[in-house]
Amino acid sequence: MDAPKTMDRQDWSLLILLSALWGGAYFFAGVAVKELPPLTVVLARVFLASAALLPLFWYFGHSLPKSFAGWLPFAGMGLLNNVLPFGFIFAGQTQVTVGLSSIINAMTPLFTIVVMAIFQEERLTAYRIIGVLLGVVGVAVLRGFDGPVDSKQTLGIALCLAGALSYGFAALWGRRFLVGVPPVKSATCQLICSTLIMAVVVSLIDKPWTLAMPSQGTVMSVVALAVLGTAVAYILFFKILVRAGASNVMLVTLLIPVTALVLGNIFLGEPIQPKEILGAAIIGTGLLFIDGRVINRLTGKHAAAN
Repeated sequence: MDAPKTMDRQDWSLLILLSALWGGAYFFAGVAVKELPPLTVVLARVFLASAALLPLFWYFGHSLPKSFAGWLPFAGMGLLNNVLPFGFIFAGQTQVTVGLSSIINAMTPLFTIVVMAIFQEERLTAYRIIGVLLGVVGVAVLRGFDGPVDSKQTLGIALCLAGALSYGFAALWGRRFLVGVPPVKSATCQLICSTLIMAVVVSLIDKPWTLAMPSQGTVMSVVALAVLGTAVAYILFFKILVRAGASNVMLVTLLIPVTALVLGNIFLGEPIQPKEILGAAIIGTGLLFIDGRVINRLTGKHAAAN
C-alpha cells in the first residue's frame, strides 16, 4: 500500500476552503429547512448545482451518456451520494442543530471502511477497528445519556447517521462503477440523475407548487447551498483528491464541524454544548486512527504499514 502523499501549503489552503464550503452547506441547509420541506431543499440543491456545473462540463468537452446503460452508474451514484444522504441529513436537521448534524457526518469515513471491508474492497486493520469503535462512542456521547430513547434528538441523530452510511455505500459504488470517469463528468451526471429522481419524489410528496413562497433569506440559502456547497465544493474536492490523494482529502471531515458549529452559533443562536465538543473530539480521534499517519509517527511505525 502506497504511503500518503505529503500536503503542501496550497493543498492545505484548498482543504480549509473546502471545509468552509461544506461546513457552510450544513448552515445553509439548516436555514432552508426551517421554511421548506427537506426533500424540496434536496431537489433545489441538486438541480441548481447541476445547472452550475453544466457549462464547465461542456467546456471540458464532455458529452452526456447516450444509453440507459451509460446513465446507470451515474444514477446509482446520484441515489447513494446525493438523493439519500441529502434527504436523510436535511430531515435530521429538522430535529438537531446544524453543528450536531455536521459532527455526525464525520462518521462517514468510519462507515466507509466498514462497507469496504464487508464487500472485501479494503482490509480492516486493527487501527481501523479502533477508529470505528471510537466513532460509535463519539456518537453515544453526542446523544447523551439523559432524556427518552425516542426523543427528537435521537431521531435526528439516526437520520444523519443514515446519511453518513449512504455516503459509505456511495464510495463502494464509485470504486466499482466510476473508476476512470473524469471528475467533472461524474459530478455533473450524478447531479442530473439526482435531479430527475428528486423531481418525481418531490412532486408526489411535497407538491412544491402548493407551498408558500419562501423568504429571500431562504432562497439565498438554497442558492448558496447549491452553488457554493455543492458545485464549487465538488470541483475543489476532486482537485484535492488528484493533488493530495484520498487519505488527505478525507481529513476535511475533521474541519467541517468547526465551520458548521461556528456559523450555527453566530447566525442561528445554536449553543455549542460540551458534549458536542467531546463527541467531536472522540470521533476526530477515531478518524486519526483510521488515517494512521499520526498514530504511526507516535509509535515509530511507517504509515504504509496500515
